[in-house]
Amino acid sequence: DAAGIYAGKDYFHVFSYDLIEGVAANVLTDKSSIVISESTAKNLLGTIDNAIGKTILFQNEKEFIVSGVFKDVPANASTRFDFVISFELYKDQTPGVLNWANSGPETFVMIKSGADVEEFGKKIADLITTKTNETHRKLIINPYTDAYLYGNYENGKQAGGRIEYVIVFSLIALFILAIACINFMNLSTAKASRRIKEVGIKKAVGANRKTLVAQYLGESLLLSFVSLFIAVLFVDLLLPQFNLITGKQLQLQLDGKLVMVLFIIGLVTGLIAGSYPALYLSAFNPATVLKGKFSNSIGELWARKGLVVFQFSISVIFIVAVSVIYKQIDFLQTRNLGYDKENVIYFPMVGKAQQTRETFLTEMRKIPGVVAASSLQESMVGGGNTADISWAGKDPNDRTPFAMRATNYDIMEMLDFQLAEGRFFSRAHHDSLKVIFNEAGIKAMGMNDPIGKTVSLGGPYDHLEIVGVVKDFHFESLHVKVMPMFFILAPQYTRQIMTRIEAGKETETIERIAEFYKAYNPDFTFDYRFLDQDYEAQYRAEQRVSILARYFAVIAILISCLGLFGLAAFTAERRIKEIGIRKVLGSSEFSIVYLLSYEFSKMVVLSTVIALPVSYLLVNQWLDNFAYRIPLHWWYFAGAGLLALIIAWLTVGSQAIRAARVNPVHCLKEQ
Repeated sequence: DAAGIYAGKDYFHVFSYDLIEGVAANVLTDKSSIVISESTAKNLLGTIDNAIGKTILFQNEKEFIVSGVFKDVPANASTRFDFVISFELYKDQTPGVLNWANSGPETFVMIKSGADVEEFGKKIADLITTKTNETHRKLIINPYTDAYLYGNYENGKQAGGRIEYVIVFSLIALFILAIACINFMNLSTAKASRRIKEVGIKKAVGANRKTLVAQYLGESLLLSFVSLFIAVLFVDLLLPQFNLITGKQLQLQLDGKLVMVLFIIGLVTGLIAGSYPALYLSAFNPATVLKGKFSNSIGELWARKGLVVFQFSISVIFIVAVSVIYKQIDFLQTRNLGYDKENVIYFPMVGKAQQTRETFLTEMRKIPGVVAASSLQESMVGGGNTADISWAGKDPNDRTPFAMRATNYDIMEMLDFQLAEGRFFSRAHHDSLKVIFNEAGIKAMGMNDPIGKTVSLGGPYDHLEIVGVVKDFHFESLHVKVMPMFFILAPQYTRQIMTRIEAGKETETIERIAEFYKAYNPDFTFDYRFLDQDYEAQYRAEQRVSILARYFAVIAILISCLGLFGLAAFTAERRIKEIGIRKVLGSSEFSIVYLLSYEFSKMVVLSTVIALPVSYLLVNQWLDNFAYRIPLHWWYFAGAGLLALIIAWLTVGSQAIRAARVNPVHCLKEQ
């Protein structure tokens, strides 16, 4: 299962990978050299000591001499590998790599210290044009440190990447923090009446406003830093579960930089949360408050309501986002792809299986539970493409890329492709030099009645006859439109065995295949994958976003409800005498509950009105990343608003019912 890469002899010197044994600049001196990781050395040789000079058999075909051992690549590295072999060997195996028209493999360049990166990029931009006279491709340079987060490009310009999700979740975290700050402000100012005499006495004995502001800000900062300490403990506790969800290997390392960032977050949070209560409480007139003439101003009440509206607006946006993301993920996983990916496994064709391909496939088909077996160049997901295809009447400047697959007989029937016209490859027709296109390919070539017409790939495939057209199917993610594609009948170039197994008998059938493989190809392990797993893996990022969005939404709603719960409890407490008088005068418990809930309900409805257009713009922008997407139905938004209202009713209603059931005698005795 080891993963390897091809590299030049100075690779370790340039990229500063730590060598345990070997000399950095000389570890890949020839094509028979191999550099292995520390764990690989232990697995294969039992030790890293004296590994240099030992021989390793690769794929039971070629011997390599260990010329170096490097420390294991960290788990959080963008590119992980277990061994490195010479790029010179790769050039021998893949002569096309020397062709300037070839788009692979990736090239890494170490530029001189102090060199102007932008100027260097300009110098290499037209390099392919000078070598091939092609004008449709340009080279761009991208810092290696940016490759992971800034990996998307459009028309040669950087167009986002994983950084977009980092920004989105950072903003969500800030909004959740803002909701918590709002709760603190609201509850602090709402309960200001309990501290007015304290403020009045302190001012009467000489305390100035600056002293009071410092006191209240100090209380807020103390609460913020205690919360920060508890949060760090929770992060350390929950990080393994977070890594499990995200598939990452994050670690909490409290170095100086992180401690400083956390300190600033705690400081800013404390100041923001405590600023309004501190300024509000310190502004009381001592003579007025000691006489008990304190009353809430209209401005204060509107500010408090505005903060509640902001809180629930964020919550409604979260509810809409979670609903839409969930439905889009479900759509991606259940959409008809144009072929049947279920119960299909595939594994690499190596060793004796590759040398006796047709015999191996014939024996495979005899295994109980195997419905069909054939071979394909590579998996149905992703793959290479070419623009070097010609047809009658093609515009010389047309560089439309076509995805391509070399196939064997029976593969298209096994995967249940749908014919638009013509036929599949057939042994009965003794097919040779035949090609099958998808509908997008025929449309890109502008052909009418394509059956029987020819196209050219050059070399031995200079005259390929079109024998069939299959309906468009998805072999890439639904982020992109179906691109032109063709299949050529070339069993000798197929590298993957594909097998459909009987539904309901997957486990026992795979066990039988494994036993057969071990007996037929004993020098290799049976490493298989399910085709539908590869398809789902394309949306791993979206699936993680969906899971994390649900957690964030729950946290945001919970914090909002806690604030609403506190305000409702305090409101009921302040209106306890009013409630008592109303009950004495004959008001029912229902009317009391309605009275206390009505104001909060209006705020939640206003939140929904504000949140829905904002949420529409946000989720619509996210869905624009997909070429195939769900429609945005009105019930996603109406449902979110209704759910927010129900949550608010449950939160406020519990306090309202409790207040409505209090004995009016006790209410009127309250001081």
